[in-house]
Amino acid sequence: MESPLFDLVPVSLIEKLLSTALEKGGDFAEIYMERSRSNSVALEENKIRTAACGIGLGVGIRVIKGTEVGYAYSDDLESATLLKTASVAAAIAGSGGHNKSINVTPQNLPNRYPIETYPENVAAKVKADMLLRGNDAAHQYDKRISQVMGAFGDSTKDIVIATSEGVLSTDRQVMYRMNFTAIADDGSGERQTGFHGGGGRVDFSHYDGFTPEDAGIEAARMATAQIGAIAAPAGPQTVILSPGWSGVFLHEAVGHGLEADFIHKETSLFANQLGEKVASDLVTVIDNGEIAHKRGTLNCDDEGVIAQDKVLIEKGVLKGYMVDRLSSQVMDIASTGSGRRQNYKHAPMPRMTNTYMAAGPHTHEEILSSVDKGLYCAAFGGGQVDISNGNFVFEVREGYMIENGKITAPVKGGTLIGVGPESMKNVSMVGNNLELDPGIGSCGKDGQTVPVGVGLPTIRIDDMTVGGTDVG
Repeated sequence: MESPLFDLVPVSLIEKLLSTALEKGGDFAEIYMERSRSNSVALEENKIRTAACGIGLGVGIRVIKGTEVGYAYSDDLESATLLKTASVAAAIAGSGGHNKSINVTPQNLPNRYPIETYPENVAAKVKADMLLRGNDAAHQYDKRISQVMGAFGDSTKDIVIATSEGVLSTDRQVMYRMNFTAIADDGSGERQTGFHGGGGRVDFSHYDGFTPEDAGIEAARMATAQIGAIAAPAGPQTVILSPGWSGVFLHEAVGHGLEADFIHKETSLFANQLGEKVASDLVTVIDNGEIAHKRGTLNCDDEGVIAQDKVLIEKGVLKGYMVDRLSSQVMDIASTGSGRRQNYKHAPMPRMTNTYMAAGPHTHEEILSSVDKGLYCAAFGGGQVDISNGNFVFEVREGYMIENGKITAPVKGGTLIGVGPESMKNVSMVGNNLELDPGIGSCGKDGQTVPVGVGLPTIRIDDMTVGGTDVG
């Protein structure tokens, strides 16, 4: 792909910047250029309240020397400024010096998110009307819906990545996201909230099938379903996680611990465990950046490496990690195309793309009917994970009692508490119904946020500690 950024920073200047970045004797240099355009529309109290747009443009320059990293960036694309930025990065990384001429060659990338209608070709009124449609559908679903909030956002990001190894990668990344929050009020003071949405690196036509009405009604359903919920029971019990968005549990409890920076720093519980049994035989965990149109999908990562389909845990055995350039150099293993950054102001780090558990042999009905008494988790809210010991706490946003193999009363105030690897060892049934989330996930790490996907089949976890207010 011929990038429009070459009109601002030609290839000849990129090559000169790489040579300048290595003037202090670095082992590796990288130029990351980015131009982004974003739009957002928001609805509240039955009206369109805000509409906004933004533009970002800049260049980040990284130099690696051994384990030392120099990083500098600029939003001024004048050649003199960029050459100075390259010199700063070189000075941060190390000392010494050499004069090396660098030539870059374009890399052929896959196209995992072909787009016909770009965001700039969709009128703001069209997006506003979609939010109004979802708002009306949510209110019409149930008279107890007292408030609806909606948002539609999109972005187009052009990137260019060039390295001192001669690689030149260009990509155009489009993202759409629509979501609704519904609040239910039964008139007695009890209020419950529901949330739903979706999108990804999709064409705008995606919303012909995933309509605003669908999203608004699902948000309303979730909110009203929790009215009259009983207190969640506390203590160890059998827990079933629903397919799809519940994969956020896997993302947090296991995924972060398999990012290679935590591994080589030995701050992860999974450090020095390669080839060891870390989960049930039923558990296979995959991070896949190749799935067409998903939020976490990439043609190449933010270091110019083609994103991959990676098996992290296979039948309970730890098989690999998510590896970026720096971790690759430190650990002497190949990059897995997992280097990601929020924007040009940040150096990349190993991050997840689309992380999920592979399907298993059981049906959803078999798993549910196997539980005499337990907790069914349909949706999660916030959570916290300690990478060093695997301890986690997750809020159950939508949960139900399981009694005699059937879903019964809704519960509130529930949390899941445990240790990531231990919970994976206690997975006793895995469904054949793998689902990926609808396209709403974002992941924060060290002050950077990137879009991700998660997925899960229905799974049964035994002896999971549930925090709740009902201790009887």
